[in-house]
Amino acid sequence: MDGHPARIGPYRILQLLAQGGMGLVYVAEQLEPVRRRVALKVIKDGMDTHEVIARFELERQALAVMDHPNIAKVLDGGATADRRPYFVMELVRGIPVTEYCDVHKLSTHDRLLLFIEVCHAVQHAHQKGVIHRDLKPSNVLVMLQDGAPVPKVIDFGIAKALAQPLTERTLVTQVGMTVGTPAYMSPEQADPSALDVDTRTDVYSLGVMLYELLVGRLPLDPTEMGFPMFMVKLQQRETNVSRPSAKLATLGQVASAISSSRRTDVRGLRRELQGDLDWIVMKALDPDRTRRFQTVNDLAMDLERYLHNEPVIARPPSTLYRISKFVRRHRVAVSAGAVVVASLVVGLTLAELSLVRARRAEAFARQEAETSRQVAAFVTGLFRISDPGEARGNSVTAREILDRGADRIRSELSGQPLVQAQMMFTIGNVYRELGLFSQAQPLLEQSFTIRQRALSADDSVLQANVFELARLASQQGRFAQAESLYRATLGERERTLGPTHPSLAIVLSGLGGMFVTRGRPAEAESLLTRAVALRAKSGAPDDPDFARMLRNLGSAYLAQARYADAEPVFRRALAMYERTVGGDHPDVGRTLSNLGVVYYGLERYDEAEQYYRRAELNLAKALGEDHVNIASININLGEIAWHRGQFPEAERRLLRALAILQKRVDPGHPSVATAEYDLANVLRDLGRNGEAEARYWRALAIREKAFGTESPAVGAVLVDYAQLLRRMRRGDEAARLEARGRAIAPATAR
Repeated sequence: MDGHPARIGPYRILQLLAQGGMGLVYVAEQLEPVRRRVALKVIKDGMDTHEVIARFELERQALAVMDHPNIAKVLDGGATADRRPYFVMELVRGIPVTEYCDVHKLSTHDRLLLFIEVCHAVQHAHQKGVIHRDLKPSNVLVMLQDGAPVPKVIDFGIAKALAQPLTERTLVTQVGMTVGTPAYMSPEQADPSALDVDTRTDVYSLGVMLYELLVGRLPLDPTEMGFPMFMVKLQQRETNVSRPSAKLATLGQVASAISSSRRTDVRGLRRELQGDLDWIVMKALDPDRTRRFQTVNDLAMDLERYLHNEPVIARPPSTLYRISKFVRRHRVAVSAGAVVVASLVVGLTLAELSLVRARRAEAFARQEAETSRQVAAFVTGLFRISDPGEARGNSVTAREILDRGADRIRSELSGQPLVQAQMMFTIGNVYRELGLFSQAQPLLEQSFTIRQRALSADDSVLQANVFELARLASQQGRFAQAESLYRATLGERERTLGPTHPSLAIVLSGLGGMFVTRGRPAEAESLLTRAVALRAKSGAPDDPDFARMLRNLGSAYLAQARYADAEPVFRRALAMYERTVGGDHPDVGRTLSNLGVVYYGLERYDEAEQYYRRAELNLAKALGEDHVNIASININLGEIAWHRGQFPEAERRLLRALAILQKRVDPGHPSVATAEYDLANVLRDLGRNGEAEARYWRALAIREKAFGTESPAVGAVLVDYAQLLRRMRRGDEAARLEARGRAIAPATAR
């Protein structure tokens, strides 16, 4: 091959891929123990091979534990016949991230999304104890997978294994690939006296890349001031980097082309950069590493806050800034503040006054009432933000207010424990309804702890707290704890109120709904039938609680494939919701989704899709794009796309669902299993057998743990997994799995 070796070690050389200051990169073929194409990097002459290989062998132990979709694995290493070190890596056919973004004219928003994926990959490596030390665009390649860009970080561990000194020769650039450019190195890494380089060096390098992605230029360019001067300034921490927005203003006519490649004009790009992005970039590039983001995850999270119009940590906090972020996020529906404060103030005042009158003398009652008025003033001040008009999506617009309120409750109401508990209980429930379970849990648990010290076990306020903790545990997939809490509340109410009291209905409904999710529909139906009967006998007017009982009963029918029984129950619940809370309430969206499942089960896919899409519009508006209910809708729409043979659309929907669930619920939640199972079927039908098998295994593991090994939900996965094994010519395994699956669930159940 024209001066290139035909073989290096056990690898057959196929073609030259790239060359640069560090050496040559070939496409090679590994013949055994597995046959695959790899990238093989041969290091240049003049390096101490024995020490390099020894260092790499140590580094490879750490590299072996990394497993991330955005990290190209380092597979092997050795030396050529002439003692030159080589490294074998996963072959990534991509282009540098900066080049990809410019070629495809990605907007600032899309560039940030791609960059956040890179951050997650680097954070994964840091958690495994591996620092890259040589992050730069040529080591972050972007490839297309199923039409979507996927960044891959390459060369992990090689920089540390080589431990080479910087020279001006490392600036060499050939074949469009920059190797070892000092422009991306942190001050401490460039300082020969620094022996304790840590993960923050990668934060700095990522900051340089982020700067370049945003403004199209390096923050400091060694070629402009000369390599020796650049190194001196870097080592002495005299970087004096301009803010990205200020840099753009110095570029003259070039700024127009840079802005155009980001799908905007100069004024628009400068407006995007000014403020939060300037602060984030400059914090990442701080020459003093103690003032940088302390982890790559911190950097990624601040960028996500920016994308969601939330206050960023990099920017010094101020009341005006936080209020402006709130208003920007909630242009359509700032009215949530008024709604939430009304419920809080009224609930707090009435609850506290009733407690005071029951337990204190008249004089002390007046004192406590005054305290309640002060608390009401506290809450009113917290929520007083101008209301631009009436709109739905109320609870979503209150997120920033809730966060601020949750912090202040702990510090400012510690001297009034029952008031503090009521506040925690109310805000905890709002968080739970938003699907922000990790924020809800400590508030509801602390509220219960405070009330348990002050109230008797049969107190209705304390029991309401236990009930909400049960609902939260069920939503998080902690079913054993949820069942225990539901049964404790049910037993206490039956003991104090009797077995036929109407208030038992809501607890029976919660327990029954949890059994539906847990895959025990027959038990659920029994509890829910009793709940509906108790409620109907009470003569109370229709309300959302009654509608929820009906929805849970319909879901129990659905779980048993009794679609004809489920449809009228859901329609009754839908009509009840629309009468009592209005057509744009999220429970209306959830019920529309339930009806979609009915028609999906009846294989009336067009009708099912119509209901799902109506539900998606409702829930996204009411709860936000990242709520767990939106994940469920994406699963449902993904299933329809799969049945229609629209596999890329199905995969997109299911990956979206998994992305939401990974942020919102525990990894062992049944909804995660459903998304993994559906995605496995899609990947199987796309012929991506290895990926499909991994998804089937995850779905099986979750369902077996959540539902038990004999659950029909487990049987369904086994039967479909068997189809994959037949395609992979593993007939004996397929026969065993299918036999087990059919024995568990003869008709199978999704």
